[in-house]
Amino acid sequence: MLFVGTQTQSGSKGIYACRWDAAKGEIERIGVAAETENPTFLALSPNAKYLYAANETESFQGQKGGGVSSFAVDAKAGKLTPINAVSAKGPGTCHVEVDKTGQAVFCANYTGGSAASFHVKADGGLTEAVSFFQYTGNGPNPDQDTAHAHRATPSPDNRRLLVNDLGLDCIHIYDLDAATAKLTPHEPAQWKSEPGTGPRALEFHPNGKWAYCVLELSSELAVLRWDAGAGSLTTIQTLSLVPEGYTGKKPHASEIVLDQAGHFAYAADRFDDVLVSFRLDSATGRLTKLASSKYGGKTPRHIALDPTEQWMLVANQDSDNISIVKRDAKTGRLAESAKEFPIVKPQCLVFA
Repeated sequence: MLFVGTQTQSGSKGIYACRWDAAKGEIERIGVAAETENPTFLALSPNAKYLYAANETESFQGQKGGGVSSFAVDAKAGKLTPINAVSAKGPGTCHVEVDKTGQAVFCANYTGGSAASFHVKADGGLTEAVSFFQYTGNGPNPDQDTAHAHRATPSPDNRRLLVNDLGLDCIHIYDLDAATAKLTPHEPAQWKSEPGTGPRALEFHPNGKWAYCVLELSSELAVLRWDAGAGSLTTIQTLSLVPEGYTGKKPHASEIVLDQAGHFAYAADRFDDVLVSFRLDSATGRLTKLASSKYGGKTPRHIALDPTEQWMLVANQDSDNISIVKRDAKTGRLAESAKEFPIVKPQCLVFA
């Protein structure tokens, strides 16, 4: 089962359910799994019983700010049953994530420049916010007029939470008490990127030693060493996603995904609608660029490897489709062409 979060301003109704055929690399639409406002990011609980959606709105259920909605999952039928929805405590809720135990849920509020945590109740629903952090300041880039929280990521050992802040060029670091979902500021309090680069997405390597950060505003990938004991990040390497000599649209990187073995990494960039693939050094965590692939879609908002890792799926916001790109699991390379599945304003792809 594939659940697709969408933008709902253009006729879409919420979260859609689809059947995924890995043998053929094809998607079959089932229908609307749940009607909910602007569910631009989705997260599945570790036991796959519950799904959480970030409602990226300026007001939600009569209150100012975005929301976080919880659903019970019937993966066989492709249905989501609403449990409850709570305030995200800030507008423009663009990301939601669940901790490793399934006891805590986190959200990042882009427009509001804030982040919050929620405790998961026995029925999978959410309490009101347990912790809330409001960020202030700005960066040198015009898109950094204020703080813009973009991602909330639990550390591999579930002891910390890392919040990417595109507006302040940093990743905020917190200590996490999973049993209560309470967050407390950690020391060191943050990792800093180069000014004007805009940290957006974050993905940890399966071995827990390295993290890979998409820098949206500079269209770069930062390779970071994660010290679990100290709860700190150190920059190892920075690579550009933009081809040498490129003079087209403004760079605008969006997403990263690693394969399960941690041998390859893939990043999406909206400057020229490409997927950039990398080979990963298992001894150092450093990346070597393999290729930039054009696949036909416009504005890749999110990417996901299917469970067999034979296919890369790309949610294309501005061409209203999902691209299905064949992947060579041995070489890590992606095909230059893709199959297309039509769907209005896809934003996030989650397999259940």
